[in-house]
Amino acid sequence: MCLILFAWQQHPDYPLVAIANRDEYYARPSRDAQWWEDSDIFAGRDLQAGGTWLGVNRRGHFAAVTNVREPGGMQPGKRSRGDLTRDYLAGSDDAQTYLARLALQDQEFAGFNLLLGDLDGLWFYSNREQKIRRIEAGVYGVSNGSFDEPWPKLKSGRIELSALLDGEIRHAQLMEILTDHGVAEDHELPDTGVAFDIERLLSSRFIRSPDYGTRACTVVTLDREQRIEFSEQNYTDAEHQGSLRHKTFERVSS
Repeated sequence: MCLILFAWQQHPDYPLVAIANRDEYYARPSRDAQWWEDSDIFAGRDLQAGGTWLGVNRRGHFAAVTNVREPGGMQPGKRSRGDLTRDYLAGSDDAQTYLARLALQDQEFAGFNLLLGDLDGLWFYSNREQKIRRIEAGVYGVSNGSFDEPWPKLKSGRIELSALLDGEIRHAQLMEILTDHGVAEDHELPDTGVAFDIERLLSSRFIRSPDYGTRACTVVTLDREQRIEFSEQNYTDAEHQGSLRHKTFERVSS
């Protein structure tokens, strides 16, 4: 399960401020954020399926994906949702064109929420809603339900992100939002078809369990000078931090 919180056109210097947690089994092989070989993509990489959960490229394109938590879980024969972000970042289409093409084949994937954009626009698409949505200025969140569905961790995280938009943007402060371990009250938990103790575990922004948890916390900012700043803290298991990555680079005109 994952969480993306983002502010679009809410800060005078940063059109996009996005923070995200990737939750995954610790045993699934992945690579920390870095430049991909023979590519202008900067992202972490799922070494099992080859895609990514969140990334950017030198043209200032941004992409992030979450799965939709629904009965049935993994569906055999479906394409990896990491292909969605990888293909957008590697291609030449703008976000709206890419999503229009994707809508014709979106059932090749299990349920997903996809956020795409650049300095000129931000777009959202889910193959469960099947509606291409242009994001208006505001602060939003996407977890494993519908767009901006008010799950406890999404609501509280959105409030905390909003509170930081009045001052200087610091990646370390934004990272703290993602590492909150607070678990929702039982009466606030959504009912997504999993066992109650699992629902409680997944209600935290930062998830820890013996086999499954938050593997990466990522902060991405895009400023009006077309600079991209990318920070990622990785976690190797429930108790240990892995590498901390930080990269700043200029957007290259398309």
